[in-house]
Amino acid sequence: MKLEELRKIREKAAKELTLRGGQVRVKVVVGMGTSGIAAGARDVLAAFLDEIGKRELTDVIVTQSGERGLASAEPVVEVHEEGKPTVVYGNVTPEVARRIVAEHLVNGNPVADYVIEV
Repeated sequence: MKLEELRKIREKAAKELTLRGGQVRVKVVVGMGTSGIAAGARDVLAAFLDEIGKRELTDVIVTQSGERGLASAEPVVEVHEEGKPTVVYGNVTPEVARRIVAEHLVNGNPVADYVIEV
């Protein structure tokens, strides 16, 4: 392994530690139960992680949960913001996940077309 590769690994690890240790403003929960996975939740989770990483949103964490009992609306995503009601999105695709990051997490405007519960 070359020195440059080791530096990149160290930088990536440092960034991940910062993400874990910083103040959390928003928690995004992707439903990863059986019906969620069948509906594409893995790709949705990957899109959230990618977009949040690209935008370097260090105060946002992404986690996963089991079923919520909303199989017809899978993949389902919950957005928990400090001091605000939880917003639940349904039928989320990777493209919608990126919109949620841009419009809701960055600009504070929920993506109304996909909100199924507040």
